[in-house]
Amino acid sequence: MLIKSQVKYIQSLSHKKLRDSEGVFVAEGPKLINELLSARLPLQELFAVKEWMEAQPQPLPTTVTEISQGELERISQLQTPNQVLGIFKKPDFSANKPLRNTVSLMLDTIQDPGNLGTIIRCADWFGISHVYCSTDCADAWSSKVVQATMGSIARVQVAYGSLEQWLEQAPGLPTYAAILNGTDLRKQPPIKEGIIIIGNESKGISDAILARCSNRITIPRHGQAESLNAAVATGIILSHII
Repeated sequence: MLIKSQVKYIQSLSHKKLRDSEGVFVAEGPKLINELLSARLPLQELFAVKEWMEAQPQPLPTTVTEISQGELERISQLQTPNQVLGIFKKPDFSANKPLRNTVSLMLDTIQDPGNLGTIIRCADWFGISHVYCSTDCADAWSSKVVQATMGSIARVQVAYGSLEQWLEQAPGLPTYAAILNGTDLRKQPPIKEGIIIIGNESKGISDAILARCSNRITIPRHGQAESLNAAVATGIILSHII
């Protein structure tokens, strides 16, 4: 059973400022919770209905509290609460500069939480372990982003900072900017090293970042759509370039 202070604390974690100060994030739903537990992400506390607790094959964490469906609805950030909510410690991902001998993603002002979460999931699918975000990207630890990653947030290191500074710290590392009038992606051979840069959903990549890019690539358009969703574009590019 939850007490009033617990309800207030969990509800307050919908705000980035408190998540940052506490160093935690919220995840919900059986599939996502089990993914994070399997990845051994540090757990602070679980709140679950009896149905979920009885369905678990392995011993439950000692930090699990049984709650009613009504209590779950009070603390959930989902429109349809789903059996279990967990508070996890945020991993400490410190990225000094883009790495050599690997492929990384760099995101310039990706502000839609669903897009960011799906991009992180795409990165996980294609074996990319580092995603560098400009400071005005959506917060990777917000509930919507975490849900959209479907557990990939535990395996992909997401860092925030100045894209220009990161690019300055990686001289000679190939960069591939996704734009509307670049080289046909189909002519780009697979790469083993470099940074793929994805721009804002409506404005694309900023001029300052674009000026630092050594390669410009484009997904060929055959229809009349003005542009592609950022997450969809990321998936297509990674499927060709990895």
